[in-house]
Amino acid sequence: MNILKEVITDITELIPQKNPFVMVDALSYFSETEVVSQLTITSDNLFCSKGKFTEPGLIENMAQTVALHTGYDFFRKGEKAPTGYIGSVKKAIVNELPLLGETITTKATILQEFMGVTMVSVTVTLNNKEIAASEMKTVIAS
Repeated sequence: MNILKEVITDITELIPQKNPFVMVDALSYFSETEVVSQLTITSDNLFCSKGKFTEPGLIENMAQTVALHTGYDFFRKGEKAPTGYIGSVKKAIVNELPLLGETITTKATILQEFMGVTMVSVTVTLNNKEIAASEMKTVIAS
């Protein structure tokens, strides 16, 4: 069940990353086990090269989508978003790189969460077509 009443476009308090290293710009869905973010690729994005969003940018977008899930959960409790790290990336597949001006949608499904370690399955879509996917482990800094 989606807990959000509307899309959140001011995510500055929901993730620990700050500009210019923010790779999500909207939270469109949140539940206990899933989160969906969006990112419009702009020319000033650190991971935009030759008019395309690069593979490292897609991986960072996936990780920040997971951070958005954690951060929004903390925000709902009146707490500050924690800092976290990518623990591992498994089975990363990139089929297509989005172009400047396009908006990607990233969905993370929580597979397991225990003591600050979150295992997720993540997919990135563009115009309802899956362009990237991975399994990822993120860790909250202690």
